[in-house]
Amino acid sequence: MHDGTRVMAGECTTVFEGSREREQRGDVLVVVKPDNTVLVHDAEGYQPVAWLTRADSVTVEDGTVTAREGEQFLRVVAHEEHGSARFPASQAGVPVGDCPGCPGTLVRAGGAVTCTGCGERYGLPTDAAVTGSRCGDCALPTMRVERGEAIECCIDRDCESLDDRVVALFDREWECKHCGGDLRILRRGGLLAGCENYPECDTGYALPSGVVTGDCGCGLPVFETAGGRRCLDSGCGETG
Repeated sequence: MHDGTRVMAGECTTVFEGSREREQRGDVLVVVKPDNTVLVHDAEGYQPVAWLTRADSVTVEDGTVTAREGEQFLRVVAHEEHGSARFPASQAGVPVGDCPGCPGTLVRAGGAVTCTGCGERYGLPTDAAVTGSRCGDCALPTMRVERGEAIECCIDRDCESLDDRVVALFDREWECKHCGGDLRILRRGGLLAGCENYPECDTGYALPSGVVTGDCGCGLPVFETAGGRRCLDSGCGETG
């Protein structure tokens, strides 16, 4: 997403072929985003008069912008070009600190922290809270996540692994209530407490977001979560 945003202003003819076929002429501003989204704005309102989202291909040359997406086609031809330029573009989000590797700012947007300068991206668990602290090894921000305990670790999993922290805390801490085997902490899409005797015993429980506060009547731990108290086994009717 760091190829930059291209803009062109001019007195143009805009032709769209596809689901909303039309031809228009006027002084417009054409914006070509790094993800190949093309927007054509006139003097009225906030909505573009023509657009193509994440086109398969976009070309900009000699005052003409051409974009294709499947059967849809958008072309903007400048009869008189007022100006054109390319500008830097990055993810916009809530600032969470300075990037230790460049002069850019780290911002949180959606499920990641991204640098506005170098573009480095660090994926976050959906329930993670970015703290005001910094990692002692790489100087990136730390995050706080509840996985049985409240854990603070680096947002860069290559620097510090959340999975390793959870394994150190809870691997083999609980017994399978069906066969008595140890429950191992595994990643299968998300973190899972799965029986060591798999495939003979296929018992497994998704590890919830929350902290362990006690034991359930079934022998498994009880978690305090944002939605209330619950057993590790979400299908268990008891909470202890």
